[in-house]
Amino acid sequence: MRTDARRHHDPQVRGFASDNYAGAHPEVLAAIALANGGHQVAYGEDDYTGHLQRVMHSHFGPTAEAFPVFNGTGANVVALQALTDRWGAVICAESAHINVDEGGAPERMGGLKLLTVPTQDGKLTPELIDRQAYGWDDEHRAMPQVVSITQNTELGTVYTPEEIRAICGHAHERGMKVHLDGARIANAAASLDVPMRTFTNTVGVDVLSFGGTKNGALFGEAVVVLNPDAVRAMKHLRKLSMQLASKMRFVSVQLEALLAKDLWLRNARHANAMAQRLAEGVRAIDGVKILYPVQANAVFARLPHAVSERLQKRFRFYFWDETAGDVRWMCAFDTREDDVDAFLQALKEEMAR
Repeated sequence: MRTDARRHHDPQVRGFASDNYAGAHPEVLAAIALANGGHQVAYGEDDYTGHLQRVMHSHFGPTAEAFPVFNGTGANVVALQALTDRWGAVICAESAHINVDEGGAPERMGGLKLLTVPTQDGKLTPELIDRQAYGWDDEHRAMPQVVSITQNTELGTVYTPEEIRAICGHAHERGMKVHLDGARIANAAASLDVPMRTFTNTVGVDVLSFGGTKNGALFGEAVVVLNPDAVRAMKHLRKLSMQLASKMRFVSVQLEALLAKDLWLRNARHANAMAQRLAEGVRAIDGVKILYPVQANAVFARLPHAVSERLQKRFRFYFWDETAGDVRWMCAFDTREDDVDAFLQALKEEMAR
């Protein structure tokens, strides 16, 4: 029996749960259609993946090499494996995505140990790194080999280039390498109003997980090797980690669509601006407290638990710390001013009940 595809959702409904909830940007969908048709060599030997390398050079310099993958967890696991030995460990913030939200994949699939550090705002510092940066000659302890930071952080805060430079210098002096989880790197660059290279290869980051999905791609990220001397066997690690796409042109063309011109920046600036609009409205509501500086596209707030539960019936969003009453509200490239205003009105109504 033939069945025709039909729409199963209302495209006018938007929430504040995650920028992953957003669809693909129309320009990205157009690029996928452009890459379709005819035959192209599989497994990354296609023309689109080749051109993506030149696009990446324009953002990260002539030594950068991109390895497209399916998703962000895959990018992180492949990147961290390439930077560590079997006995190696990765220092990261306690709130890091690799520690909290990847199902143990870096440890279970990557076979490496995470050495976590509590932070006030999601950001590591040289001093915080030193809480775990020791014991290289102790065979009873996993050897610290990598420092992994997230830009922007899981708490919506943004490292300055100077802060990352200090981290890279500190790590390199101790023989460690630096990985940057850039799931929302575009939002960070838009917030800082600087090119992405300013806080990556220019300041000493060795490997970058470049995020596309949260910035308007349908699917697909990339491991971007900024320092070729820091990694080993990237091609083989990507394959054995099940992150090698056969029809890679459809991943690469999405990243090209975002990066070849300014779509990545337009999308990020808009998402950040909507978060600022949301934060400004929230600050005017008694009884709601914003927890962290709103520097990218996330707003973290604390409000009565019962209010959040009622509000969740009207708009999708997640608790961050349900015991404390902390929630996270995310804006995306397609969040509209009307969406923000409607949410603020609903918040006011629920707070008044």
